[in-house]
Amino acid sequence: MLAATLVEPGKYELREYPLPEPQPGCVVVKMELSGICGTDKHTYQGYTNQYAGTGKGKEIPFPIIQGHENVGTVAAIGGNGKYNDFEGIPLRLGDRIVVGANVACRQCYYCTHDFPYYFCQNMTDYGNNLSAADPPHIFGGWSQYIYIVPGSFLVRVPDDLPSEVAVLTEVMAVTVGLDRAKQMSAFPSEAFLFDDTVVVLGVGPLGMCFLMKARMLGAGTIVAVDLSEYRLNFAKRLGADHVINARTTSLAERLEIVRNLTHGRGADMVIECAGVPQAIPEALEMLRLGGLLLEAGNFSDLGEVAISPHRHLCAKSVRILGVGGEEPAGYGPSMRQMARYMRHYPLREFVSHRFPLREVEKAVQKSIAPDSMKVVIEPWA
Repeated sequence: MLAATLVEPGKYELREYPLPEPQPGCVVVKMELSGICGTDKHTYQGYTNQYAGTGKGKEIPFPIIQGHENVGTVAAIGGNGKYNDFEGIPLRLGDRIVVGANVACRQCYYCTHDFPYYFCQNMTDYGNNLSAADPPHIFGGWSQYIYIVPGSFLVRVPDDLPSEVAVLTEVMAVTVGLDRAKQMSAFPSEAFLFDDTVVVLGVGPLGMCFLMKARMLGAGTIVAVDLSEYRLNFAKRLGADHVINARTTSLAERLEIVRNLTHGRGADMVIECAGVPQAIPEALEMLRLGGLLLEAGNFSDLGEVAISPHRHLCAKSVRILGVGGEEPAGYGPSMRQMARYMRHYPLREFVSHRFPLREVEKAVQKSIAPDSMKVVIEPWA
């Protein structure tokens, strides 16, 4: 079988690997589609440190097979041939599934004290920290098959959800951060309340999913900010009331627009999905007093940025909610809600470009370009 292998930043090789038989507790999945995530782009560009600040920051163990937004079909089940999905549904050969992006150890302090999986100190990440040098090698979705290790979770795809929408599941599951924001709004002075003004900084695939989820959960005025006119036009179709092109406006102009929309107060909540440190001070400036910054974009370590602890934090009494990933229980609901909202949103158009394995570098470059939305790899094309 073939897989696109990143041997070092900026260098892919199409390599051949043996197709393994799954061991007990393991599964082999035949890949159908695998999305390109922002972290995949950053790894390709040389930003190889993730989970910095958690006590166990991780460096990418090259060579790797990337791809953690995966849709495929069950090809083989190890051991007794039985494997239940995350929601307890017995899986059969040929079932269409999405693969959970991460595997928690279930033994460290955070795992045993009910923290989200991404607090785990021994976490395994498909497409990120499993080296292709180690057998059975195929631990990422940019390959014809992917090997599922013990402790992983798979979720069966609803029959009425097409694969080009199901490939968004992992990204949509990250929007569980908005569910947590709803929990924080138990008091009337806290964001995120019904009809609150929400600004989404960066409307690539992650920002677009947050935009949709904010609308589903009762947001009022939604403002989308991006450098790409292509993505801003798509954001309008997904529920944005106003769009701001960051390429053609200054910071002062963007702040003025947001304040004018909120009678001078500022946004109740800003969701940062641009994935660059420079977006953080701008997000804090846009917030009203006591507003909420939901930070989900800076998953790779791209460096530091200066803020004023007095002006940005203390005097404004802001709340900051960091979102380090999705939650396993968010996969099934995300798929079912996307199936329901297909009649309202152009979800089938979310995948803007498809590439075969042999054109993986071209695919990554297109995902970086401003005229793309979700770019996917089709391993069998």
